[in-house]
Amino acid sequence: MLAILKLLQSLIKTLHSDGRPWQIAVGVALGSALGLTPLVSAHNLVIVLLLCVVNVSFGAGMLGWVIFTPLGFALDPVFDRIGRALLVESDALRPLWTAWYNTPGVPFTAFNNTVTLGSLVGWLVLFLPITAASWWFVLEYRRTLGARLEQTKAMQAIKASQLYNVYRWFSPE
Repeated sequence: MLAILKLLQSLIKTLHSDGRPWQIAVGVALGSALGLTPLVSAHNLVIVLLLCVVNVSFGAGMLGWVIFTPLGFALDPVFDRIGRALLVESDALRPLWTAWYNTPGVPFTAFNNTVTLGSLVGWLVLFLPITAASWWFVLEYRRTLGARLEQTKAMQAIKASQLYNVYRWFSPE
């Protein structure tokens, strides 16, 4: 229960932050890779590094991970079919897979797993639509619900309280 409250707090903080909508949207899209693809993969290490280094919202990335994890499990059969089509059924790509497999270090990426390859390809295809949908959601939230939420007496009371001021003083922005 505490984890859910922390997640909601992080979501609200991210949506009300001074971050630009594209920073939040790209963060969600990068985080969706962690949810859609098998977690223990070399490409996910790259995704986590990108979330840490690139000027995007890390909190939004973690939110994307949480949101897309159940969807990733639900889409595993689809990802398996995509990976099988690319790895097993495509004779034209067989020399590429053989060369990659014989390249030192590349087999550790688990590209030869049908679900891993299929989910990575699926995420790459969905990256721009996820970014666009997240960007639109952030804009709409800030324009409508976020503006109303900021004007509620409860939010104003929380912001006016001394406890909130102490929290803001210690919280990283």
